[in-house]
Amino acid sequence: MPKNTAHEALERLMTGNRRFVAGRQRSGTASPERRIELVADQAPFAAILGCSDSRVPAEIVFDQGLGDLFVIRVAGNIAAPSQIGSVEFAAEQFGTRLVVVLGHSGCGAVRATLAELHRPSESQSPGLRAVVDRIRPAVEGFRDTELWHDAEALEQEAIRANVRRTIQDLRGGSESLQRLIAEDGLLVAGAVYSLETGSVDVFEVMPELS
Repeated sequence: MPKNTAHEALERLMTGNRRFVAGRQRSGTASPERRIELVADQAPFAAILGCSDSRVPAEIVFDQGLGDLFVIRVAGNIAAPSQIGSVEFAAEQFGTRLVVVLGHSGCGAVRATLAELHRPSESQSPGLRAVVDRIRPAVEGFRDTELWHDAEALEQEAIRANVRRTIQDLRGGSESLQRLIAEDGLLVAGAVYSLETGSVDVFEVMPELS
């Protein structure tokens, strides 16, 4: 597989996002012909680990069609074992060499975690608490900073910190992904989608682009 495949995949995503922001989305990406073409096999060029938020559908945000993306969605774009396994599946089974952890502005799961840190609650369901507990390590370090008293700035930084934490969880929780990063050109990128503008900001890529 060419060494620059993952870099090209990232540029393909960002080109699609620019089309989306401009309102110039492609047509025919979910045609009957394309659906039939994919019956036998698939080769998604990128895997997206994103939030379940209804306002952030990865295929639309990046203007991609059927068969283009392997999408894993979970509240707070966290990386529990099942999400890590899903990313491994895309990388190992389909040769996908780009993984994007996609957070977004106004993330309800991050807000719930910050609210829990400010005022602990006993009323959370076990399921919601499992999500909050995954996000907590990424944001609790802000307690001792000036950001803790600036709700807007705190949320923005917490969303990015949560993306970084998910990247760490992906790498630390999978020997397979570690090997593919070291030996086979797998890139893991962190990005945040703006609900306000529609644009995606890629702020971290591992390994770093040269």
